Amino acid sequence: MPRLRICFILNPNSGTNRRQDVPALITQHLDHDKVASTIYRTQYAGHAEELARQAAAEGYRVVVAVGGDGTVNEVGRGLLGTAAALGIVPRGSGNGLARHLRVPLALPAAIRRFNAPDFQRIDVGDINGHPFFCTAGLGFDAHVSKCFAAAGTRGLATYVQVALREYRTFRPTPIQVTFGEKELDTNCYILAFANAAQYGNNAYIAPLADIRDGLLDLVLIDALPLWRAVRVGLGLALGDLPKSGAADFHTARQVHVQTATPLGFHVDGDYVGEASAFKVDLTPLALEVAT
Repeated sequence: MPRLRICFILNPNSGTNRRQDVPALITQHLDHDKVASTIYRTQYAGHAEELARQAAAEGYRVVVAVGGDGTVNEVGRGLLGTAAALGIVPRGSGNGLARHLRVPLALPAAIRRFNAPDFQRIDVGDINGHPFFCTAGLGFDAHVSKCFAAAGTRGLATYVQVALREYRTFRPTPIQVTFGEKELDTNCYILAFANAAQYGNNAYIAPLADIRDGLLDLVLIDALPLWRAVRVGLGLALGDLPKSGAADFHTARQVHVQTATPLGFHVDGDYVGEASAFKVDLTPLALEVAT
């Protein structure tokens, strides 16, 4: 039986455990009688997408993102429309998609899974031409993503510090949201589009989201006074935000959003930029994953 061909795309700057020697772990924990592996290293932003597309063209069956949610997003984008499956060795500060797919967070265990991986397909979201696999969003979470990227340090503690600091001054924006037969004129403090259940770090923004059901879970928070902020925080941590009454939930295949003023948006936790009009849609089962 021919060996399974796997390409690992390593982001050397990802996450909080950079001291771990990933190539040595791959050598140690892969069964090289079953797997033929190669490692590519990223050199700049966007490079992982290019390398993933190249690896798929070279015939690798699995292309593994070794990094955080941003690296996973880049590799996933590069594999759309190819015959290669996305794998993940989580090495980030949030690891949202890895957690949703129950990929082990310990690197040796995550690597050993590729000796006999399971294959399945997942839905893929898109916001204004930017694919996402876990979550995308407008408003406060995007603003925090932008500030977090500039913070200089990573990890949950830094994210919480940034969120608490920015909470004092962030204000909601009037928006119009259209999906199916519904049209909502409301305010946006947070409008999240969830393909998977969580942002990362087990913060469950949409605990009922199913990554294979052909629908996005929309989570709308129109304002966030202190009492509601506490309920949202507890809901994220406990995974019961829909029961809290602090957010409105909907499902849709396609969504259009018009904003009164430009709003920042993120894909899979990485800030993208601002826009006043958004088209968000979902393509069912558009990406194969290996876990």
